[in-house]
Amino acid sequence: MLKLEGIHKRFGDLEVLRGIDLEVAKGEVVCVLGPSGSGKSTLLRCINVLEPPEEGQIFLEGRDVCRGPSAPAGEAGYELDFVRQRVGIVFQQFNLFPHRTALQNVTMAQERVLGRSREEARAKATQLLRRVGLADKVDEYPERLSGGQQQRVAIARALAMDPHVMLFDEVTSALDPELVKEVLDVLRELASEGMTMIVVTHEMGFARDVGDRVVFMDDGVIVEQGRPAELLDDPREERTRKFLGLVLDR
Repeated sequence: MLKLEGIHKRFGDLEVLRGIDLEVAKGEVVCVLGPSGSGKSTLLRCINVLEPPEEGQIFLEGRDVCRGPSAPAGEAGYELDFVRQRVGIVFQQFNLFPHRTALQNVTMAQERVLGRSREEARAKATQLLRRVGLADKVDEYPERLSGGQQQRVAIARALAMDPHVMLFDEVTSALDPELVKEVLDVLRELASEGMTMIVVTHEMGFARDVGDRVVFMDDGVIVEQGRPAELLDDPREERTRKFLGLVLDR
């Protein structure tokens, strides 16, 4: 489904990603762990070409979508439409339009980007809001919703675009502890339905229970990766052991 080869990303003199190679199979759930500043969020933004990498290639469903400056003359460019139609992303902050209801937040991009009729977009939005447990909140404005409810609206909005891959960037980090479970339950359901997902998270229980693979990043590189039980219980690298020692009650 997704293949990254030699991805580098710089911001000025700071090299945030230093040669990332990663493959994700269709239907696979990959959980990405790592300390703050390790490049996890930038990795997701490169995959969605919100931050085009300076070097490397990204293949989505076999198509080279990131022919950057190193491509042969006349072939440079980015397949933005192809990517945006297939890759959804949900951020830490909900980024909802405050003057739009939950239903309107989920319908807008469908109408403007996908060209769906108002009736079709409303039907899709209603179905998705029901799916994330918000059937009774369709006409509420964001300020009347809890953080967990707002995040579920954001997930419904991303799903409304019928993505083939979903990227989640620490979607529970801005939530109070009692609201985390309701968002993670939505992710669990998506995983059970076969959605291809890359999840940046510090929720170790979720990574262990739902992830097919765990990737540990530090200082812009993938330090190691493996099945959740293997990496979380018996990491090979000292950097991984140190990080897990800080976040796990061992």
